[in-house]
Amino acid sequence: MKTSVRVVVAVLLVLGTVAFARDKKKDSDKGKVANIDFLVVRASNGKPVKFAAVIIHPVNDRGEQERGGYELKTDLDGKTNAPYIPYGTIRVQVIARGFRTYGEDFKIDETSKVITIKLQPPAPQVTIY
Repeated sequence: MKTSVRVVVAVLLVLGTVAFARDKKKDSDKGKVANIDFLVVRASNGKPVKFAAVIIHPVNDRGEQERGGYELKTDLDGKTNAPYIPYGTIRVQVIARGFRTYGEDFKIDETSKVITIKLQPPAPQVTIY
């Protein structure tokens, strides 16, 4: 009986320490922001995609998209910049005429980051008629 109590107490101590360490790490990232540079190019030849919409949303710990965010447009060189993005996970969606819509989640944990996005041509349409 005493052994099982010791095991339970040890497990609870380990779980509590892990939870505390995880919360401590999150607290250390609070208030930190990053400068994110985006480069949007064609997957086929690497040429820039101008005037593409780059939409950024924060993502919570459960992987759910939260409210708020940014919508940016690329310049003639396929570049755009998002300053002051809080550390954590962001969901990036890119929409451009003549290309498939792109979407991916990125973990932001450094002060500066460059994200290159390669857009694919649209998929061929299939019809049964």
